[in-house]
Amino acid sequence: MSFTFVGGAARQPIIHTSAASLAAPAPVSAPMTSKSPRSDALLASCGLALGAVLASGNRKALKQSRKTLPVMQAIGDHFAHCPDFKDELLATAKALTMPGKGILAMDESNKTCGLRLASVGVENAESNRQRWRELLLGTKGLGDCCGGAILFEETLFQDTTDGKKMVDLAKENGIIPGIKVDTGLVPLVGGKEGESWCRGLDDLKERTTKHYEAGARFAKWRTTVRVRDHSELAVQEAAHGLARYASICQSSGLVPIIEPEILLDGEHSIDECAECFEKTWAAVFKACADFGVALEASLLKPSMVTPGAQSGSSADPETVARYTKASLKRVVPPSVPGIMFLSGGQSEVQATLNLNALNQEANPWHISFSYARALQNTCLKTWSGKDENKAAAQAKLLVRAKANSKAQKGEYDPATADEDASALEGMYVKDYVY
Repeated sequence: MSFTFVGGAARQPIIHTSAASLAAPAPVSAPMTSKSPRSDALLASCGLALGAVLASGNRKALKQSRKTLPVMQAIGDHFAHCPDFKDELLATAKALTMPGKGILAMDESNKTCGLRLASVGVENAESNRQRWRELLLGTKGLGDCCGGAILFEETLFQDTTDGKKMVDLAKENGIIPGIKVDTGLVPLVGGKEGESWCRGLDDLKERTTKHYEAGARFAKWRTTVRVRDHSELAVQEAAHGLARYASICQSSGLVPIIEPEILLDGEHSIDECAECFEKTWAAVFKACADFGVALEASLLKPSMVTPGAQSGSSADPETVARYTKASLKRVVPPSVPGIMFLSGGQSEVQATLNLNALNQEANPWHISFSYARALQNTCLKTWSGKDENKAAAQAKLLVRAKANSKAQKGEYDPATADEDASALEGMYVKDYVY
């Protein structure tokens, strides 16, 4: 058998076989990838062939072999679309996935943030949003537990009450600024009733360039798929949107958080949920491969595999962890450095317990948190818009962050944790929007 590499994006080898080799059926083998034993053997044989050419002194053959070398060296170049940012992207991904670290999600739209403020009697005014977000980012020691914070665009360009940039406040506290870049969910034309797709690709390159200049170093894009009665279009649109977003973000220097949220809404079982998870994740990572996304500089933000909120069933942390990790291992490439779970309406304590169960054994990824309400609920209630409560509220946030930092390492012990009663309150909201 011999082979010749041909050009093109796929860079597939043409296999030349002899008549003798066609006499017997070929054994079934795995597809050739840059990480597979088959490709390793193929590359090794290339090296041997080139060595033979050099030893023979055949100048014509040597010249021909040199023509093929750039193709061979390009295999596995996942940063072709963002070469200038490769080192920084990898450094950002590494910083966000250090042991014990997760992400604070504070990227609610101004409308949704206003609803949360209203729940504690605070008016939805820019000055109040400013005070609330400054309280979160300015919590001393938060960077030890939260390596990054996802911001809403208003916050990225906003000043603090004393005139400092919010992004500078975050950086001083050891927190990498991130940015939500999708522009929201809208009805999916051609899909089934109630299905959505996510907008924002048309001007994403221009926006992400500005976000990078403003100090953001990672981004988030959320889309949703329901478990029961979803259309194939919904899954494929989620995969396409997330993959295009991820590629564009990397070209602008931002590590993309890929968030295909499988909705908690519904009467589905945990087995149905797992099936939908695997189907959707598989489509997403196939699309990422098609669009050349560098998975080494990407993060996944999924929900956990659980029964539906209206199913009448519940699952303990060990069951949630078993189902979730089984699904992850089937379809998520180990080259993804971090899986940062959303809380999806779980109580603060439940989200921590589930995360802790997910980290009771070694994982091929950094399994951590990217929580919003499950970090902020008790903090918000403690603050209630009053400046005199700021220090106490920040203390509550730090307690929650430290609990999840321990859970990321599998070290959270509810028996010794000093939890508030509010930390046990479920926060599920049907059809929740950001």
